[in-house]
Amino acid sequence: MSCASAQRLRLDKWLWQARFFKTRSLAARQVSGGHVRVNGARVTKPACAVGAGDVLTFAQARQVRVVRIAALGVRRGPASEAQTLYEDLSPPEPLEPAPVRVGGRPTKKARRALDALRDD
Repeated sequence: MSCASAQRLRLDKWLWQARFFKTRSLAARQVSGGHVRVNGARVTKPACAVGAGDVLTFAQARQVRVVRIAALGVRRGPASEAQTLYEDLSPPEPLEPAPVRVGGRPTKKARRALDALRDD
C-alpha cells in the first residue's frame, strides 16, 4: 500500500477531523499502536496518507467501526459537517436486553407489583 499521493491527507488528521477521536494525538496513538487498518492492511504510521474511497477499520469505545472515506476535510468543523466525510459501513449493533437488577432496593413499580401479589 502506498502512503503518498496527490489529494490525500494524513490518517491521524483525517480521523481527528471526522471526529472519531477528541484529539489528534489520541488518533495518532491509536494508529501507532497498530489498531487501524486501511483497506485491510494494518497501518502503524500516523502520517500514512489516505484519500477518498479508502476503507478504515478501527476500534472506538466498545465497538469496531468500518468507514469508507467519502471526502477529505479542510477543517475540524461541527459534527454535521464531519459526518459528510465518511460512509459508515459498520454492522448494526445487536439489541441487548435491558439489564436485570439483582438485589438492592426495588423500584416503585416493582414494589406496587409485589404489593398486588401479596393482596391476592
